[in-house]
Amino acid sequence: MKLAYWMYAGPAHIGTLRVATSFKNVHAIMHAPIGDDYFNVMRSMLERERDFTPVTTSVVDRHVLARGSQERVVDNITRKDREEHPDLIVLTPTCTSSILQEDLENFVERAQLDAKGDVLLADVNHYRVNELQAADRTLDQIVQFYINKARKKGDLVEAKSEKPSVNIIGMSTLGFHNQHDCTELKRLMADLGIEVNEVIPEGASVHNLKRLPRAWFNLVPYRELGMMAGEYLQKEFGTPMVDITPMGVVETARCIRKIQQVLNAQGADVDYENFIDQQTRFVSQAAWFSRSIDCQNLTGKKAVVFGDNTHAAAMTKILAREMGIHVVWAGSYCKHDADWFREQVSEYCDEVLVTDDHGAIGDAIAKAEPSAIFGTQMERHVGKRLDIPCGVIAAPIHVQNFPIGYKPFLGYEGTNQCVDLVYNSFTLGMEDHLLEIFGGHDTKEVITKGISADSDMGWTKDGQAELNKIPGFVRGKVKRNTEKFARDRGIDKITVEVLYAAKESVGA
Repeated sequence: MKLAYWMYAGPAHIGTLRVATSFKNVHAIMHAPIGDDYFNVMRSMLERERDFTPVTTSVVDRHVLARGSQERVVDNITRKDREEHPDLIVLTPTCTSSILQEDLENFVERAQLDAKGDVLLADVNHYRVNELQAADRTLDQIVQFYINKARKKGDLVEAKSEKPSVNIIGMSTLGFHNQHDCTELKRLMADLGIEVNEVIPEGASVHNLKRLPRAWFNLVPYRELGMMAGEYLQKEFGTPMVDITPMGVVETARCIRKIQQVLNAQGADVDYENFIDQQTRFVSQAAWFSRSIDCQNLTGKKAVVFGDNTHAAAMTKILAREMGIHVVWAGSYCKHDADWFREQVSEYCDEVLVTDDHGAIGDAIAKAEPSAIFGTQMERHVGKRLDIPCGVIAAPIHVQNFPIGYKPFLGYEGTNQCVDLVYNSFTLGMEDHLLEIFGGHDTKEVITKGISADSDMGWTKDGQAELNKIPGFVRGKVKRNTEKFARDRGIDKITVEVLYAAKESVGA
């Protein structure tokens, strides 16, 4: 169990709760001490849901520790079953309550005797997996549970739909722009003449999971959620899985061509080349913009990318391949899927980082001195301290990343949003010039604290005054080089002489 004040991927029970609360009429019982029950507040605030979050905490307290949990857990399950009439109740411990090593499977079996709806224990090892892995496993578990239940009852729908159809797998509550992406993917499928069979888990009924085999293929746009369910359906029913994330012009076209291949292999006769050409030239503005004078101003500028596998890999390709931006390094915190990430981005960046150490990422950003960052909210905070603009492309996120307006990242409209994000994240030449003229960059106090804990240095009045004379767009780099020069030589106060000496040592 890892203790940290910042985690890129949350604990396992958050992933389970994200999946459970995405389905319609599914209730979650969280077996946890008070303090682990922040999910309800987080979901209500970020998703701006009008309905009450269907999660109940079965509190572990001193009485439970003295007498055992079974009676309380079973009572909470049967009470919610009686009050809410859910189709399914999912029981999950947290990493804290898992310490008790209780037989929760037995609790579920006992509760199922009295409950009218289904009761399921989230089969997740809270010590070995994080939020993303737990969400993927929970979705797969629920899908398998209802497929097997339908098979036993003899009402599993295995016949393929008459027209080409798709299951979109992986849309969930608290996902990064998931609602907008889902809308865009539905529009894209409609344009391609493909019916949407089911979208899971967001907004789906568990009773409709028996209809999943009807689809001609499964579209899994995110590596982090849906892969296990997609692989299960492919193995069990032979349903092909398309797992190419349609983010950016090139990858969206590649995804559509893969769908064309999958459909034609099953007897369809579709040709999407004209559609791809029309969308690329007239709906998406990305290809046109990449040849414009505005985008040419970005050519060769340095950027770093960090996030989950899906968005970090896609953004790295967009920056390097479609916009001519130099990606110094690309990174991901999904260590469990590191090989895939390295394979995807290695040819588009100078270096690949796979770590969940936010301090190491902050230091890597400071060392690289990029013109822009594309990362999570943590990297945005790092950028604020270093005066480097940051576009947020992946979770962890906060309420500003749940826009009320339409802002997908996938599909052809998503390409426009990505280009806008990239372009607006860089401080362009004229903007920097105007900031200098009107003093927008400057304050009387120069911030001297960097990212590393040991990077704060004292500046004398004359040294600080001289630093203020340096143009804003390079001042941060000069400051950090000077502080490193002083630290290496044991100097604790930076004077104007030290500043000049540091500039000479780097040939500035």
